Amino acid sequence: MVEKPPTTPRPEAGSAATTIAAIATAPGRGGIGIVRVSGARLLDFCAALSGKKPAARLATVADFNSADGSVIDKGLLFHFPGPHSFTGEDVLELHGHGGPVVMQMLLARCLELGARLADPGEFTRRAYLNGKLDLAQAEAVADLIDASTTAAARSAVRSLQGEFSREVNALLAQLIELRMLVEATLDFPDEEVDFLEAADAFGRLDRLQHRLDEVFDRARQGRLLQGGLHVVLAGQPNVGKSSLLNRLAGDELAIVTSLPGTTRDLVRGTLQVEGIPLHVIDTAGLRETDDEIERIGIARSWQEIARADVVVLLVDARSGVGEADRAILAKLPNHLARLTVHNKIDLAARGPACHDDADGVTVALSAKSGEGIDLLRQVLLRIAGWQPTEDVFLARERHLRALAVTRAHIDQARERLPLLDLFAEELRLAQLALATITGDFSADDLLGEIFGRFCIGK
Repeated sequence: MVEKPPTTPRPEAGSAATTIAAIATAPGRGGIGIVRVSGARLLDFCAALSGKKPAARLATVADFNSADGSVIDKGLLFHFPGPHSFTGEDVLELHGHGGPVVMQMLLARCLELGARLADPGEFTRRAYLNGKLDLAQAEAVADLIDASTTAAARSAVRSLQGEFSREVNALLAQLIELRMLVEATLDFPDEEVDFLEAADAFGRLDRLQHRLDEVFDRARQGRLLQGGLHVVLAGQPNVGKSSLLNRLAGDELAIVTSLPGTTRDLVRGTLQVEGIPLHVIDTAGLRETDDEIERIGIARSWQEIARADVVVLLVDARSGVGEADRAILAKLPNHLARLTVHNKIDLAARGPACHDDADGVTVALSAKSGEGIDLLRQVLLRIAGWQPTEDVFLARERHLRALAVTRAHIDQARERLPLLDLFAEELRLAQLALATITGDFSADDLLGEIFGRFCIGK
């Protein structure tokens, strides 16, 4: 019999033994501020705070009182009894006036009553530990908060609603069924291959691989929505890098002059193209120089190039790619996507163009007039592998790694045939890798890393 992968122990609702509290609204002033509390049996906590024991899931007007009975604030009190709450424990929400001082006073009162300050992401972590969310859904909470584009927000909502998890669980079900067929034959070595063929085990493997590829492609698209594409503008001085950054961003982010070496440090801008964040970085002109400050800027430029997804090499359209530009191309890391832009076509009496060549893709444009800028945007999306669609998952790098490891083990499984014991072991490892996405199998240090990135109060 094939067992499910070992799961992270999840305590029963309320067994965390401590009550936690935090301000759940953003810092600063606002019309309304919220202090959130989660723990076990919080009605007595309510009574000590407000003199009331409110009905479940109904807004109750209440005074929030200090220890000496004076009123800290007047607002709305909500009580969500566990397990039917976000965390699976009793949850209180104190909706008061959104000034930072009154919020801190309410939080301090909650701490006086026995709560402790919540760690970053602890409310969502408790929701996961109490079975209210799986790990992919819990991460989608933070992704929705951090979404920088409309497309990213919509994809995060789909993951929060469990769409990504359902696809992963469907793959897990296929893996488990295939493992059951394979391991059922291990006790009958004389009939194992015939039995597997009769049970369509190899057809099941093909369908599993195909579905896994589809999920990986959708997740890879979602990774672009979440993290965006890091684009570095490189080239010799005075070829128009700063002008191109300003044109792409639609703002005067960088100083533009006719003097070479004007940009001495990195200048960054973020823009959206079809919902994909493009993080564009203007670098110092790459040349030999005796200027100490400019040398530091050039060193930082090479460091940024090493971390980039795409390097855009700008050259002057009037002179084309010269020896100095080829030297820059030769120094670029091999793994980087590269794009050559012939800028200043307005001065070279040329029109905008785009074509593939030995050094990657070449685009001719004018950063000054804007001609050819749309060509550049579309080429950047093509290099990133973006395909406009409405059903992507807002995936994280760890999700892609888990899917890639799963694919590798399934590929290895096929290569192990006809050694079915090794075939079965590769399927088991594939199942374990895939299960880490939803948290059916996760190390404690992975949980700490994930939830430690959340904001306090969530």
